[in-house]
Formats: sequence, C-alpha cells, structure tokens
Amino acid sequence: MKRKYFFFDIDGTLLVNDGFGGGEVPDSAKEALRLLREKGHFLAIATGRAYCLAKDCLEELGFDNMVSDGGYGITLNKKLQGVIPLDKGLICELVEECKEKGFPWGIQTTLDAVRQVPDESFLQATDDVYMKDEIIPDLDPTRFERIYKAFVACEYPRELELEKLKPLPWCRYGKKYFFVEPCDKALGIRKMMETLGGDPADVVVFGDQRNDLSMFCPEWTSIAMGNAVDELKAVADYVTTDCDKDGIWNACRHFGWI
Repeated sequence: MKRKYFFFDIDGTLLVNDGFGGGEVPDSAKEALRLLREKGHFLAIATGRAYCLAKDCLEELGFDNMVSDGGYGITLNKKLQGVIPLDKGLICELVEECKEKGFPWGIQTTLDAVRQVPDESFLQATDDVYMKDEIIPDLDPTRFERIYKAFVACEYPRELELEKLKPLPWCRYGKKYFFVEPCDKALGIRKMMETLGGDPADVVVFGDQRNDLSMFCPEWTSIAMGNAVDELKAVADYVTTDCDKDGIWNACRHFGWI
C-alpha cells in the first residue's frame, strides 16, 4: 500500500473530552494508530495549541510529529523545527487600539507557556489559567523581537469594535477573551510535506471543529468525525462516526488503510 500521511486534530477527534479539560483516546483509535504505524504510514498531530502546551501530547498520545500553533509550528521526530511568529507591526497596532479603548490585553513573546501582561487587568477580567501571567509594568510590544500570540479580554461581540483586529487571524474559545493566533493548519501540513518530500495527494486529515476547516483542502482526503460541526461535514470527503463511537477506526477500515 502506498504510504499515507495522517494528521489528527486532538480534542474531539483523537480525544474523547471529559468536559474538564482532559480526555481519553478510545481503545479502537489506539489500535488503529498502531496498525497504521505497523503498515509504515506517517502519523502526526495537527493542533491549534501552542507548542509549549502541545509538546506533552506527543508523549502522552504516542506521536513523534506535530503541526502546532495553528499551522505555524512544525515538530519532526520530536524535534521542534521552528514556529513562525505573528506580524509584529500589526500586533503592536492592535495593542495601541486596545489601550485607547480599554481592552485588557497580553502577548506571548517566547515559546514558553508565559503570557506577558502590563498589569493585573487581564487576569482580573478572565480568571484565565491557559498560561502563566508575567506582569511587566509599561509593557511595550515593540521591544520584543517576536510575538507568537496575543490575547484580548472582552465578551462577544465587543471584538468587532477593534479595527486593527481585522487583518489578523483570531478565534474565540471561551466567553471572556479571544486569541490572536494563526489558524492555517494546512500551511503547516504543506510545509511538513515539503520537508518529507511527500505527495500532498497522500495526505489524510481528521478533524471536528471550525478551526479544522483550514486543513480540509481539496488536494488531499479530509475526514470529519461524526461529532463534527456541520460546516466541517459539508466540505469533508467522508464523515465517520463520533470519536467515542470508533470514528477513527471505522474510517481507516472504510478506506482499507488498516
């Protein structure tokens, strides 16, 4: 069988989430992954999570390869190849607008799980523990060489007031703040395929949420979980069963990969 290159989203795809930030990989998915490896296929995670918060998943889920940071980070054989930063000029303009309009904000300037903030206002507004907050009075984004993420505290739809947000990629996962971060998993997949010298036509992606739309591309095979959002199912090449109903196993059996 020709070698395939599989890329799996984590939450709701590989992991059956428990509602408390954790989850388990179903036994059927574990067996499917084992058989795929046994047959010589390439396996990787494709996640929007920052590398610093996703690298433990490699060990926990038994992977060596990963597209992280919404497509801007590449890890091969457990070695980080690099993470592309955001456009610093655009982030600095957004921060200035946040200051003018009273939006609490923070930035991530290293590949560590640390968010730099100018004061306690972001934490007070969000009670967020996604990253550790480092308070730097008079924090000036222009002084940093790279900015990987930005965070702005507000409830929907107040972000629509921010004109400088429009040219930037962003997404909201919760009620109290949104992330300014990459959302182009296909970019990372293409970059990895170039590095590996593989044919994009041999790529297979699995996903379930709106941020997976970025990797459901016509040049390869896209599989939506049964529990996926309708928008993803509409553009999928195949819709399998829910992740907790042997979704990965059933799809792999359907296509004859295992």
